[in-house]
Amino acid sequence: MAKILSGSLFALYLMILLWLVLFKLRVDISSVFSYHHRSLNLIPFAAPSRVHGEIGYGEMIYNCFFFIPFGLLLSVNFKKIKFLPKLVLIMIFSVAVEIIQYIFAIGATDITDVITNTLGGLIGLSLYALSNKYVNSEKLDRAINILGVVLFVLFMLARSRITLR
Repeated sequence: MAKILSGSLFALYLMILLWLVLFKLRVDISSVFSYHHRSLNLIPFAAPSRVHGEIGYGEMIYNCFFFIPFGLLLSVNFKKIKFLPKLVLIMIFSVAVEIIQYIFAIGATDITDVITNTLGGLIGLSLYALSNKYVNSEKLDRAINILGVVLFVLFMLARSRITLR
């Protein structure tokens, strides 16, 4: 039962993450495809957004934050895969999403996003590995599953409140 739950959470997380990164959580996806702005930045950390004339690092922090569960859920679901291949998988996923954004002109393709997304995944993988040294793997997985369900419910409640307004 726990494996089904963690696998389902992982699949759900990936769908929400794709929805977040590609479609910015919009319900009207056609508005995203009408955007038609293609940009490519291959210089890391060269173009942080400016908010009221000041450099804003919020997007970089969010990118990192939203990929932490990727590392945690990979660790819960794929225990036999070693640390480095999991990290490479996170990086490949991030690169693939950035390439999709560029091909379909639905967002800015930025190497900084790949770096911060991968850093978030690295933090998640590291948190799991560190916690697993002190907490039984089964208990740790259960805690991550419970936290995942709670966060998903909170996300859906918050999303429905935003949609209703």
